Amino acid sequence: MIVLPLHRVIYVSDAVGAAGSNLLSFVEILGVSDRNNRRDHLTGALLCHGGRFLQVIEGARGDLDMLMNRLRADPRHQNIRILSDEPVASRRFDAWAMAQADVTPEIVALIPDATLGALSASRAATLMNAIVSRLPQPA
Repeated sequence: MIVLPLHRVIYVSDAVGAAGSNLLSFVEILGVSDRNNRRDHLTGALLCHGGRFLQVIEGARGDLDMLMNRLRADPRHQNIRILSDEPVASRRFDAWAMAQADVTPEIVALIPDATLGALSASRAATLMNAIVSRLPQPA
């Protein structure tokens, strides 16, 4: 069995239409992402706050590239900005094909100017580390 090197991508994007403001739309995105990520052996978490998405996604380089191409064509996203794209030794989100990152007061305190658009790569990594530490373990 060949084990491909892992990569982690963190990006922020502007949510379009109901995708960033409607809970039902967000839950639908999470469900489809969970299904697709299981198929593609990707793991990660998605946060929606202030009309923007912040996502961390982990997997093989080719699988991540295919996902990012799909996201760039997805009408629910625009202005995708890669904050971090690097090889990693292990997965941080290995228990979740797609975790919902809840917006808690502690999480909001880590977001500069209360907007995901102002995140730096290091702040995004800190934020995602805080998110993973608060995620419930899947059943």
